[in-house]
Amino acid sequence: MNPAATTNLWAGVPIGEHLRLFSPLIALVATMLAIVAVPLVLGRGTRRVAATAAIGVALMLFLSLRVAPSVAAQGVSGLAPPSAGGMLIADGLSVGFQVLLAVFLGAVLWMWWMGSADREQNAPEFLILLLGSALGMALMAATSNLLMIVVAIETASLPSYAMVGFDKRDRTGAEASLKYMIFGAISAAIMLYGASLLYGLVGSLDAAAIAQYTASTMGSGPSRLVLYLGLLCFLAGIAFKISAVPFHFWCPDAFEGAKIEVTTWLSVASKAAGLILLTRLAMTLCEAMADPRALGVLSPVAWVLGIMAAITATIGNFSAYKQQSVKRMLAYSSIAHAGYMMMAAAVFVHPDSAGTHAGLGALFAYVVIYMFMNLGAFGVVALVSWESGSDRIEEFTGLARRAPWLAVPFVFCLVSLIGVPPLAGFIGKWWILSALGGLQSSLGWVLVLAAVVNTLISVYFYMRLVVQMTLRDDARPKLPLRIGGAVLVNGCALALLLLFVFAGPLKNSTDRYARNWFRATATRTADGSAVSLALP
Repeated sequence: MNPAATTNLWAGVPIGEHLRLFSPLIALVATMLAIVAVPLVLGRGTRRVAATAAIGVALMLFLSLRVAPSVAAQGVSGLAPPSAGGMLIADGLSVGFQVLLAVFLGAVLWMWWMGSADREQNAPEFLILLLGSALGMALMAATSNLLMIVVAIETASLPSYAMVGFDKRDRTGAEASLKYMIFGAISAAIMLYGASLLYGLVGSLDAAAIAQYTASTMGSGPSRLVLYLGLLCFLAGIAFKISAVPFHFWCPDAFEGAKIEVTTWLSVASKAAGLILLTRLAMTLCEAMADPRALGVLSPVAWVLGIMAAITATIGNFSAYKQQSVKRMLAYSSIAHAGYMMMAAAVFVHPDSAGTHAGLGALFAYVVIYMFMNLGAFGVVALVSWESGSDRIEEFTGLARRAPWLAVPFVFCLVSLIGVPPLAGFIGKWWILSALGGLQSSLGWVLVLAAVVNTLISVYFYMRLVVQMTLRDDARPKLPLRIGGAVLVNGCALALLLLFVFAGPLKNSTDRYARNWFRATATRTADGSAVSLALP
């Protein structure tokens, strides 16, 4: 390329300002490099390496909070020429997810410190894998470029495969890791095939350009089948991260075979990143529809997302019925909740309509609530299994007597997972149902019915644990008190109660993040031969 042309291409791009906007991601990369350097300088002591990781996560959180006001009005596409669209995006959605990710990452580090740090001989390697997967998930929420999406998903996935099978002496973990990797490879291949179809059809890798092409052609002509095939194949890779049916088979085995800290991490962070990415792409498609009639072109895509979400929730709930491992039961529970949250991605609303951001705002709020529900639930399972050596449901017999400081918050988390007041799980699900009802379409009401029926189905397996803890007893001795664990799980239970009572501030904040997302408008030249992108 001509050097002068390259210079003109980057003219007007404020590199320094963009580096500041992406400073949370840079801090995460710097932390990984520091974890590599610390053992070389100070030795491989677990305490030193963990402190380095904790400082890096705290710095990421601090920088995310500092960046948030800068993107409060409108997101930007950074570290790329204007014609590149959303290669990397700094907006309310991506920065908000980075805040949530840093908080959750800190909580998982605390769990790891309580349960595995004392006997972990490869702490630097494990923490680099954990932070590497976090980097990939942060990138997933910060792009709408197909190539960058593939890179981000693989950056999140490859360390996750290794973390699941990190203990090489554990045959269950090794088998789970292999299954996880095989499913990931197949999903990645399908996703890349879809991306190649879309690129060959549109001549661009940016989601806004693909959306504009879809709107301009109105889905007619011989390219219609290729367009839909490309979109569905690309959806496969995102569905894998969400563990949506039929890309969910890896999830129960991986969750059961991995260390419980890894299970907790994957149950929330991986799904949240995939769902936010999916909803960003859905809203980008809707944003391109200047003609309200053009939104009908995307109706098949919306129906595919909606039906996939309903089937995911149903299979997840029914599969949880017969599980005797609580980790495996919660794995299927996470699949079901991925289905509920995926329903929000099917809210295809024209940008001129009321409630444009209802689906994204409801999803973001539910992700926040889901973080506390799963962190508290898996925290209790971890504390019980560390003492008993098993996560079978029998180990929770009489827990209300043996460890009330665990049983009470566990009941709070389980009831919130059902979606019953007065806990935040109810209000989170209500917001999703409201967004679906606002569609005023047959798809919306079908999904509302599916969510309500699945909520009723889930009552049995959640309440079975409550009965086991409260109404059954086998005279086992009391569990020893772990102060750090008690603070963690009871803090989650208290958060679920407070988020129900003070639901308004949470919804206002998530709606603000949902509104302040980067929008790229795709345009073609007069002869239709080129695509350029610009802020509206």
